[in-house]
Amino acid sequence: MTQQETTARAPGGAMATDQVFQVETHGIDPIPDEDRHGSAKDLFWLWFGSNLTFTYVINGALAVAFGLSFWQATGVVVLGGLAFFAISAAGLSGVRTGTATLVISRAPFGVRGNWPAGMVNWVVSIGYTILNTVVGTLALEAFFADLGWASGRTGRALALLITLALTFVVALWGHATVQFAERWIAYVLAVGFAALLVFLLPGADTGGAAVHPGASGWSLAFVVMLAGPFSYVPMPADYTRYLPRTTSMRSLTWYGALGGFVSSVALGVAGVAAATQTDMTDAVAGTEKLLPGWFQPLFLALVLGGSVTNSIVTLYSSSLNLQVLGVPWSRSKAIIISAAVTAAGSLCALFLTDFTSSLLSFLSLLIIVFAPWGGVFLADMLMRRCRYDAPALHAGPDGAYWYRSGYHSAGMTALLAGMVFAALTCDSELWTGPLVAPLGGADLTLLGAVVSGLVYWALARRTVAPHTDPS
Repeated sequence: MTQQETTARAPGGAMATDQVFQVETHGIDPIPDEDRHGSAKDLFWLWFGSNLTFTYVINGALAVAFGLSFWQATGVVVLGGLAFFAISAAGLSGVRTGTATLVISRAPFGVRGNWPAGMVNWVVSIGYTILNTVVGTLALEAFFADLGWASGRTGRALALLITLALTFVVALWGHATVQFAERWIAYVLAVGFAALLVFLLPGADTGGAAVHPGASGWSLAFVVMLAGPFSYVPMPADYTRYLPRTTSMRSLTWYGALGGFVSSVALGVAGVAAATQTDMTDAVAGTEKLLPGWFQPLFLALVLGGSVTNSIVTLYSSSLNLQVLGVPWSRSKAIIISAAVTAAGSLCALFLTDFTSSLLSFLSLLIIVFAPWGGVFLADMLMRRCRYDAPALHAGPDGAYWYRSGYHSAGMTALLAGMVFAALTCDSELWTGPLVAPLGGADLTLLGAVVSGLVYWALARRTVAPHTDPS
């Protein structure tokens, strides 16, 4: 049985499959041992490919815009990349339970308590899929224009259709095809982005006097850098649930973390280097100015490819998310909802009204919920050592994770505490917390995860423990 192929019985007696270029039949149902396949090495290519996205170039440029020098911004980029070790380690929960992350999060919040945050996570994943689709479409439209092909609204419509098709088809086929596509697209993108680094790094301004960006500059830079890895907290088990139970935590953590670290740091440094040389208000146009003319069309292709690889991962996870929210469809049917919303949002952004900046501001505000949710989930995972009562995660009122009326009071209280802290210290376009000014302009939103995790530990340390299989 190969990494990409496994055939067994699906729930209900139908033939289950997880093969490249065939529709995956499993969803959030537990993956039985006979269907498990692959190895931890697969995770390197998944996280490496999905993070070869131009977003990290933009993030690196923003760090410089916040007042950091080349070396200061590079340090923040590296520290942000290290967060992938925590994200990758969280995938062990998928190996142990055989199900998706947002099913496992029923343990800290309760089955019903898990629903609101699940809805927020779906909105976030679709929001970023729309943004990636818009960026990829604009890059492909510019690529067409450079080649003298379709232009104007026709070129944009064709570019959108191609971008959506590349993303949707791979995500529709499912887990095995997602892994296959991320690996092979990564080979091409890695060469292209390596060339980008070669063009950008030599001209970077690495000297100059010491820079003192202040609390505001440092905190905003860290928020931007950590937001990328942290946005994956609801996803790691989605891509480890097929791995054999014998997969070690060490190998799983290292392979996945190195994949995300290498790509995010390399592109983040590229953004830092570019921002020390030119105006990066329009990051794509700014980067193009620093490249030789012959490479510019290839650069636009890189932007498109990176947008697609990231969108594939978020769109696939969104289909599992909808099943968690109670959509009574198979994963392959549920993804049609996510694809339709993505297409509608992209059409609106590209042809009707420019709401892209407003959408980005709204998504950044959702970190007030997203960060505390992640803190509770990761704290619960550590306290249980990724050992859950897997059948109880799907048992509803009859399971151990129903708690009282479907809510776990410790998890909900900790989530609320983290949200209050995040709201008080958030500095965004749509909301500025009352503590931001007294803190010297520092944005401490991400520390909402630490607050919620500590509160959860304090409230649940006597009742939450690793599940012990009585057999």
